[in-house]
Amino acid sequence: MIQCEGLVKIFKAADLEVFALQGLDLEVQTGELMAIIGNSGSGKSTLLNMLGGLDRPSAGMLTVDGKNMLKMSARELVRYKRESVGFVWQNNARNLIPYLTAQENVELPILLRGRRKKQRAAELLEAVGLSHRRHSRLQQLSGGEQQRVAIAIALANSPKLLLADEPTGSLDTRMSEQILDLFRELNRTIGITIVIVTHDLQLARKVDRVVSIRDGKTSSEMLRRISYTEELEALERDMEAAAAAEQSHVEYAILDKAGRLQIPAAYLESIGAGDTNKVRLELVEGTIVMTPGAAKKEPAAD
Repeated sequence: MIQCEGLVKIFKAADLEVFALQGLDLEVQTGELMAIIGNSGSGKSTLLNMLGGLDRPSAGMLTVDGKNMLKMSARELVRYKRESVGFVWQNNARNLIPYLTAQENVELPILLRGRRKKQRAAELLEAVGLSHRRHSRLQQLSGGEQQRVAIAIALANSPKLLLADEPTGSLDTRMSEQILDLFRELNRTIGITIVIVTHDLQLARKVDRVVSIRDGKTSSEMLRRISYTEELEALERDMEAAAAAEQSHVEYAILDKAGRLQIPAAYLESIGAGDTNKVRLELVEGTIVMTPGAAKKEPAAD
């Protein structure tokens, strides 16, 4: 569904250039439910905006559902945003119109496709568990219910890809888990590809694959050892299995096309390489061993 190779995004302000993405590589399979994590400024939201057609890459390759995002015309980009991708924002003000009911909010994007809007809106609200609240105005809905309406809106035109930018950022833990459970159910029942950006690693662990972005590049991936359903069943059988759930994923560092990888700062500090930019690599019996070089020299005082 998604293929990024050497993806670069540069933002320019006056004489300043900021590299938000610096050669990012990523693949997302059709029908996958995955999360992207990273610190503020790592480039994860920039990537999501480019996947949604809101920003264009500066360089590299980006294809979504076979469409080259760098070569799309303005008209093709509008059609892509209208028909191929759905967006769920953290801020409900970007998702919803406050003076409309839940059903009227969902009906709006359906009008663009000329469908029977009332029937389709009712079906979507039922799919997100809000059929009993379809005539409620937004001020009558809780934060979690408003986010469910936003998800129904994102699904209105049957997109192949659903993008969610911090969709649980303004919700409490219980409601956040309900929203993520809803994403899992939608992924399972209708097969839609879902990419979630979140800063919460514990919530991200509910999906099968977690990609970590650092300094504009893919730094690591965490893959689930067993399925989420199997994990829940194990927890129900044995409460002591909760500790094992913390090890539900195994983490892999990502090599880029040039064979480079990002090593966590904690690892470098643990071997005494925190004060040097040089390390020695040796191949010892089929294992790559890294040892720190000389520490950086302080500049001489005047």
